[in-house]
Amino acid sequence: MVEALALVLFALVFVLLLAGYPVAFTLGGISVIFGLFTFGADFFYLLPLRVYGTMGNYVLMAVPLFVFMGMMLEKSGIAENLLETMALLFGRFRGGLAIAVVVVGAMLAASTGIVGATVITMGLISLPTMLKRGYSTELATGTIATSGTLGQIIPPSVVLVLLGSVLSVSVGDLFLAAVIPGTVLVLLYLTYILIISLVKPQSAPSMPLQEIAKFREKGMAGRVLKAFFLPFFLILAVLGSIFAGIASPTEAAAVGAAGATLLTAVQGKFNITMLRQVMRETTHLTSMVFIILVGATAFSLVFRGLGGDIYLITLIENAQLSPQAFLLLVMIAVFVAGFFIDFIEIIFIIVPVVTPIFIALGIDLIWVGILIALNLQTSFLTPPFGFSLFYLKGVAPAQVRTAQIYRGIVPFVLIQLAFLLMVIMFPQLVTWLPQLLAP
Repeated sequence: MVEALALVLFALVFVLLLAGYPVAFTLGGISVIFGLFTFGADFFYLLPLRVYGTMGNYVLMAVPLFVFMGMMLEKSGIAENLLETMALLFGRFRGGLAIAVVVVGAMLAASTGIVGATVITMGLISLPTMLKRGYSTELATGTIATSGTLGQIIPPSVVLVLLGSVLSVSVGDLFLAAVIPGTVLVLLYLTYILIISLVKPQSAPSMPLQEIAKFREKGMAGRVLKAFFLPFFLILAVLGSIFAGIASPTEAAAVGAAGATLLTAVQGKFNITMLRQVMRETTHLTSMVFIILVGATAFSLVFRGLGGDIYLITLIENAQLSPQAFLLLVMIAVFVAGFFIDFIEIIFIIVPVVTPIFIALGIDLIWVGILIALNLQTSFLTPPFGFSLFYLKGVAPAQVRTAQIYRGIVPFVLIQLAFLLMVIMFPQLVTWLPQLLAP
């Protein structure tokens, strides 16, 4: 049966990815072989048309622009100033350093959206300080690794841009829908830290009063104003222009890229060498995303050409699964896949396969997009391939063991899963704001 070949293709791609073969070439190569043997030479007329159609997607232009913005801000020194200022502002409270890390992680997420840059920056600056002040290694590493992943859900997020393209929904609506979930998730992290600081005060001590007093003597108001104004300027320029309807997400990404360059120049950090480095890193990351997208386009063409989507819809209907049961099944599959493969691969392999079924079941795709983004956030934290864990381990002091980092992220992963369940049970957390601001 031809439809069964589609499932064989899907299974074979997954097996080869788990075996360690490159994602883009596995997706594209296997799909081309299946397409050639199934459709003959005509397949090579269809594939270029689909690839050109995908590459002509105006929304996807936001990806390199947001990546450039994040890379530029990483070099600007804004993150360092923000972290140091917030740490001294909250330092007199128990757990104050951890609270500062979460707040700064949220602000960096809203101005960069690049997980690796955020985790590395906070790991280099905050982790040694937290350990020196007597924080437990597990709480310190867990807080930093988790806060760095907020860029996956808090707009402007590259994940939401890619999901918007794959789900064929408005990226602006996804950004709006993510505001409340992202804010609530930050509040849940802060609540957990406050509880730990009360239950185990030795795990999250306050900073010495002498340091705080010294900070207040040296132009505290000016430092705070400068540290907060620059990232808020960028957040307002990017998200404000989208939510006010002045700019599309792609146009806002261009504003963000220009704004990040301007802020870097204001900080006195801009030079040609740094610009070349940022452009090189942006090109590298963007090329990786788009070559995977080309492979995913070939995979989607063959899978649907073989009737795989129709076959899956028929299976779901025959199994008499309710929309809620199917959604739960997909969420479990995405969560498990996050242990082994990257979020980009999940977006381009799993999401296109299940999207027609969500449409057939009448499920709101904006809601689904936010649920998947929240779920993908955990893929950065779940071993063995959690990228945040690798980033943090790479910059952590020698005495920090991998096992301590793994133990540190467990409570935060449980918080994320509990919140994911909350969003499933109460879709209004996602749908209320877009409906309120709908024209």
